[in-house]
Amino acid sequence: MSKRLVAYFSASGVTKRAAEMVAEAVGADLYEITPKVRYTDADLNWMDKKSRSSVEMSDKKIRPEIITGDIDVAPYDEILIGFPIWWYVAPTIINTFLESYDFSGKKIVLFATSGGSGFGNTVRELQPSAPNAQIVEGKLLNGANKQSVSKWVETL
Repeated sequence: MSKRLVAYFSASGVTKRAAEMVAEAVGADLYEITPKVRYTDADLNWMDKKSRSSVEMSDKKIRPEIITGDIDVAPYDEILIGFPIWWYVAPTIINTFLESYDFSGKKIVLFATSGGSGFGNTVRELQPSAPNAQIVEGKLLNGANKQSVSKWVETL
């Protein structure tokens, strides 16, 4: 059996709850992708084109800083990465995470929470950040419960 890690970024707590269920369902270690500067409600105001999240998502080269060095991904064969969908894709902080560690030879399974959109071009936008890893689209876990999460992870 492969060793799994569930890594997640959660701005409001919704994705955190989903990540906790995923980690429990697969018996994985849990790791929070933590921004060096936490997001405020004003930062997350997608209706304000000058908000932090809007600026980050409008320029895909921006890499929000994260706290690094507190996880060793080497022992893990499979990494499940969770995040909220922002502007139809993963937030660029996920690119930061992927570029901060060596995921060569790893399988990365994505899961997300969303207010209404799907994964869009997420896999294509994340792949250059972990070029030697296999990134696969997983599942949207909107309104997920332990039973639905368990059923999904059985398919992995």
